Amino acid sequence: MKSFTLRNALARRRDVNDYTTFLRRPALVNSPRCWQADRQYGSFASVLQKQVRIQDVARAAGVSTATVSRALSNPDLLTEATRNAVFDAIRSTGYRVNQAARNLRKQRAGAVLVLVPNLGNPFFSQILAGISAVFEDSDYSVLIADTLGHDDKGREVVEYFRDSRIDGMISLDGGMTGADVSVLAQNGVENRVVFACEWVQDAAFPSVRSDNAGGARLAVRHLYDLGHRAIAHVTGPKGNVLTHVRRDGMLAERERLGLEVRDEWIMRGDFSLQSGRDAAQRILGMQNRPTAVFCASDMVAFGLISGLHAGGLSVPGDISVVGFDDIEMSEFYVPALTTIRQDRRSLGERAAVRLIERLEASEGAAAPIGATQVELVDVSLIVRASTAAV
Repeated sequence: MKSFTLRNALARRRDVNDYTTFLRRPALVNSPRCWQADRQYGSFASVLQKQVRIQDVARAAGVSTATVSRALSNPDLLTEATRNAVFDAIRSTGYRVNQAARNLRKQRAGAVLVLVPNLGNPFFSQILAGISAVFEDSDYSVLIADTLGHDDKGREVVEYFRDSRIDGMISLDGGMTGADVSVLAQNGVENRVVFACEWVQDAAFPSVRSDNAGGARLAVRHLYDLGHRAIAHVTGPKGNVLTHVRRDGMLAERERLGLEVRDEWIMRGDFSLQSGRDAAQRILGMQNRPTAVFCASDMVAFGLISGLHAGGLSVPGDISVVGFDDIEMSEFYVPALTTIRQDRRSLGERAAVRLIERLEASEGAAAPIGATQVELVDVSLIVRASTAAV
């Protein structure tokens, strides 16, 4: 496999020298090269009716079959003239690589698995789009599995590897236990796993994650600058790594600003609409209500705002609300939600590139597999209509 970077993954080259074009696109019936095929093999229809072999490509290009194979697997080893001759022949003959046979020879599955903790959550859509965009220009297909309600995730993933269904995995699920991680390590697949968005604390896997603590600090500082001093927080689920990091960032900024912390103002949620509505009921019953709430996700914020409105309070008139994620609905909710934007597509793209680098390294390419690496993706504050000055 050629060296893979985010830049060439997203370049979407379509020139005749890009050999991935020939692997993925059938010949165009009205192209000059198809007319050339008519002259060499008869009608173009007859070319489609028979299976074009690598020997046919070699004969059309005037080279050996070994040279054609080399052009497909290691094109940089050939001269530009030879590469062009082979690629022209591939297009004119309509040759398509038998990817299944190729993977069998290389003892690989040609697929990667993406674990998603809840496919029903719209937050993950852009991450998956970023992952798919990168793998579109690779030799790998993408499989997606929803882990919601699955308790033995590590064992299930190992079975995918053992059955040769996948070559690597990107996990968006930080809910894996220490036992799950141990199973992965014991079965020798740790070099083929990357975590994105969420991660497992103290696990020896590279991860691509947002600056969650920094985002929490931005949210608290924004509310503070609007004059709010009584700031509540609705967390994520117990045991979730994002819950801890965002809460710790929030508490650190409150301490830095000298803000009071009350236990009743820290409410447990689970990133869901319902947990936001439940938090609203608690706030409505408080004698000393907060003037602002920082929610651990946009979905929680939507539920909170709905519950506060149902209880007769105005957002932001009575209580300001900040979310976290900036999912698509945030801009169109009423009121439009002030939130912390995660670059979700970038999370997916970078995780995919990181995994491809590790798979290349395991095949003997130049990209080294080093110790655990954490790649932070910047977040930003998006100010909309759900926050206002006291």
